[in-house]
This record gives sequence, structure tokens and C-alpha cells, in this order.
Amino acid sequence: MRHIEILVTSELSGGTAPFEHENIRASFHRLTKPSELPLLEGTILAFVDWFLPEMSGLEVCRQLRCAPLTAQAHVTMVLVDDAIDDRRRALRAGADDYIVGPINRTRLLDRVLSAVQKDYESGLLQPLTFGDLTIDLSAFRARWRSTPIELMPNEFRLLRFFVEHPQRVFTRAQLIAALGKQDPPIDERTVDVWVGRLRRALQAAGAGSSLRTVRSLGYILDKA
Repeated sequence: MRHIEILVTSELSGGTAPFEHENIRASFHRLTKPSELPLLEGTILAFVDWFLPEMSGLEVCRQLRCAPLTAQAHVTMVLVDDAIDDRRRALRAGADDYIVGPINRTRLLDRVLSAVQKDYESGLLQPLTFGDLTIDLSAFRARWRSTPIELMPNEFRLLRFFVEHPQRVFTRAQLIAALGKQDPPIDERTVDVWVGRLRRALQAAGAGSSLRTVRSLGYILDKA
């Protein structure tokens, strides 16, 4: 099953329930601030409205391109009119293409299904690297140099988040939010279990103590 993550900046007519078709599952997320997105595990497609209440769609597009999590996302600017100047400004801001709104669920999904194959063929799911650590997103595998790192799903997702935000300290609450684990609520000490398993897996592969505890704050991934 291939996972598609769809980001929208406004309410979507038709709703945002998950969508499944053959081997594709699409999930919808309301995009407010790119810096506050949870961990997204599949191909990311963002639909950004030209006009937004708090900032311009152009600025949201620029922020998406600057954030490690969404830098390679396929971004479509939703224009009010098919004005050539607006199209040019959207593309200069980092959009991949544009569409004239308004859009609804059916129109958006038609666009997504046609774009997904193009993105897949162009190699959108490029491996993530951090020093000698490599994460193959398409194969759901991690390696330290040439040694596979044996990980369960939560630990794999946690490692991916650390690699996408290296050398930054994260609290337990931030890690729970990043992994989308707020519902049902999870005890913050569960993070310690995930981190412990991830740390042991890294050490077994030869990565040493690159996952470090920062007392009274949280955890950080250092470059070994």
C-alpha cells in the first residue's frame, strides 16, 4: 500500500476522510504552519491557497521549500484567477504547478492521482542521509554505512524524524506530536521506550551513542 499525504490550507468541500484506491491510501492534513506538521510518511502533495488569513500563499510555499520534511513535496498553488503574473510568482516561490480554484475533494483527488505517478517516476522518495546514516523511505529501511539497522515501525519513524531535524533537542511531548500519537493520548515515558530501542539498534549497527539524552530537556541526534 502506497501512502499519500495531502496538505490543504483551507476547508475542503467534500470532506477530508481518508481515501483508498487499489494500492493507494491518501490522508488529508490541514496545513497552518509548515513548522508544526506531524511526521508525514508518504509522498507529500500540498495545495496552497493564493490568499490566506495570516500569510500569503507565496510565503507558505517558500516555507514548505525550506522545511526538511516538505522540501521535496509536490506543491500546487491554488490561484483565484488564471493570471500569467500570478502563475509566474507561484513558480518562482517554489510551486511545482498551479490550479485555478475553487477546488473540492473530487477535483483534488483527480489531480493527486495523476501527479503521484509522475512524482514516483521522477524519484520523489529520495533516501535521507545524515553522516553515515541512510534512510530508504521507499523500502522502509535504515542503514549505518552498509549495516542494516533493525527497527520496528515506531522506532523507524522516530529515527526518520531525528534525521530530518538533526542536532536539535526535542522534548518527549514534541516527539509524540511529531509521530502523530496524540489520539489516543500516550504517556510521555513511552518515548523513553522508543528511544531505548532505537539507541540499542543504532549501537548494534555500529553507530555508537549518536542518539543522546539531554538532561531535563529531551533527546538529540548527533553526527557520529
